[in-house]
Amino acid sequence: MEPGYAPYEKEINGLREMQAVVGGSIQAIYPYQEPVAIVCNDEGILKHLPFNRSIEGGYGGVFGTFFVCGQGAESFCSLTPEQVKTYKQKFHQAEILLGAAGNEPITLKVEPRTKNKPSKGLSHPTPPGRE
Repeated sequence: MEPGYAPYEKEINGLREMQAVVGGSIQAIYPYQEPVAIVCNDEGILKHLPFNRSIEGGYGGVFGTFFVCGQGAESFCSLTPEQVKTYKQKFHQAEILLGAAGNEPITLKVEPRTKNKPSKGLSHPTPPGRE
């Protein structure tokens, strides 16, 4: 999940790729009962990464790009097709951070941009050669 964008599927293999996706050291959080993790940049807020999505259960929110993965016996693993559908729906809408009440972010949910497609009215078109 990238800030402002709709969720999409991506294969990630190994620690280096995980770090590349989130832009630094990884941190896993486990806000759900089912065996899944949200993997994000450990210093996202300190590095002033853009707010991405709110996470219920007292976790506040995630800053910067994150991904959701399954938890295997000893390491992260792929999500099941049902989990992919669930988390794509759960995180479909992008969020704009307006403020916070304690550890609970106050956000405005908006329609997300789609990866590799310009949004209508939300941004300027990318000039040729700068894609």
